[in-house]
Amino acid sequence: MSRNDLPKNSMIDLLFVITPDSLLLDIAGPAEAFRLANLHRSLQGLAPHFRLRFVGTEPSACSSVGLVLSGLEPLPTQLSSPTWFVLVGQPAVHANTASPAITNTAHWLNRTLHGLLGAQGCPHRLVTICSGTLLAARAGLLNNRRCTTHHELLSTLRVLAPQAQVVANRVYLIDGPIASSAGITAGIDLALQLIADACGEALATSVAQDMVVYLRRSSDDPELSPFLSHRRHLHLAVHRVQDAINAEPQRDWNMDTLADVGNVTPRHLLRLFVEQAGVSPLLFLQTIRLERARQSLEHGANVTLAAESAGFRSGLHLRRAWKRCWGGSPRDFRMLATPA
Repeated sequence: MSRNDLPKNSMIDLLFVITPDSLLLDIAGPAEAFRLANLHRSLQGLAPHFRLRFVGTEPSACSSVGLVLSGLEPLPTQLSSPTWFVLVGQPAVHANTASPAITNTAHWLNRTLHGLLGAQGCPHRLVTICSGTLLAARAGLLNNRRCTTHHELLSTLRVLAPQAQVVANRVYLIDGPIASSAGITAGIDLALQLIADACGEALATSVAQDMVVYLRRSSDDPELSPFLSHRRHLHLAVHRVQDAINAEPQRDWNMDTLADVGNVTPRHLLRLFVEQAGVSPLLFLQTIRLERARQSLEHGANVTLAAESAGFRSGLHLRRAWKRCWGGSPRDFRMLATPA
């Protein structure tokens, strides 16, 4: 039986590829999601859909937190069932350089998957978590594919995969057989989406509830929360203004009142924001207000109340800002977020 003739409805082998210093949560988070998917299938009288396997170049490997992972299977030379290769990340200090184990694993991935993933009807998939995308790049498997990784490693990914379409600030991306994520908790979001695709939305929702995942993010969601974005700087005045906006987005802010918080002139505050945060103060304010309104809608508020709580002058102003930023409307979002 050739690889492309494997039965698509048979159990999927989840092949977690473990290298030295692998991030433990990159392994455990998605693995638990798939384990729970099997559990919920069994409660419905269905057979398990995923077989968890853990492989590596050596029988054991030390994880990022010092816990030794033992009993690893050798890297397989043949695929006897549909297989999802799960490439987990490493801390950035290790991910930016290729150790012998990483190089050997990349060569194995290339031998096993090169030319296979793009074949029509291929039942296999490549799933990368955090810097696991760099391993896929070293294996030459990302050409002409949309992919992402942790925000600190995007420039490295672009160097390693110059023909890939590297997308910044996304929780995860799925491009055909290639699924990549920004890492850590984003790996759980990606696992839930893959479970939904394979087993249905209802089962994926049950898994998310078991894992107490507050909000299952989609591929359209940014990697960083709006409350954390534009904060990768050290300027105290800008941080003070951002903190004030985060604490009270509903206040009647303008450039003068924001400048008073930063103890600078309005013109100087604008210059500081653009230099340090990469965005104007008023655009940052609108971003925070939109996020606050989105949260209110998720908790059942109508458009008018959500606009008021977030600091918009009216529901119309919220709708206009929402459409410019995200497209669609807050009313449609509310209907999806709070189903009857």
